[in-house]
Amino acid sequence: MSIILGIDPGSRITGFGVIRMNGRKIEYIASGCIRVKEGILSDRLNQIFDCISEVVQEYKPDEAAIEQVFMSTNADSALKLGQARGSAMVAMAQHALVVAEYSARQIKQSVVGNGAADKGQVQHMVTSLLGLNKKPQADAADGLAVAICHGHAMQSALYQAGAKKVTRGRLR
Repeated sequence: MSIILGIDPGSRITGFGVIRMNGRKIEYIASGCIRVKEGILSDRLNQIFDCISEVVQEYKPDEAAIEQVFMSTNADSALKLGQARGSAMVAMAQHALVVAEYSARQIKQSVVGNGAADKGQVQHMVTSLLGLNKKPQADAADGLAVAICHGHAMQSALYQAGAKKVTRGRLR
């Protein structure tokens, strides 16, 4: 059983999701959006760092995952996104979390079954997989999708390693 923090980075809105994986069972713990205030970039990056640190302190995840930066036609936007991502990664590293990275295509494939799925499809599947009574905000759903993708990847790795069952952190 492990608690996984998933991050969908953004320079204006960073989504996060926290789930618990218990075997193949996925349980919702929390999700939300970090909406940074207008201002100079360094202040916005510091807000992301502080908020991710608070999330880590509150939910004490065992594992963390983040979406990789995709190449955009706007180099300035891609650079800001990379900086926001770096700020979130450092916050997690400061709390001794190893951060796994997944492409948007990997995340969508894992959650929806289609690497080209749109945000609405991701929201729908996250809602369904976690048994939520309403759809989370799009960025929060993306953070949850990152966490679910990581959980699936870890389950697959254990299966490939020959584990029949994981009990209290031990392979059986």
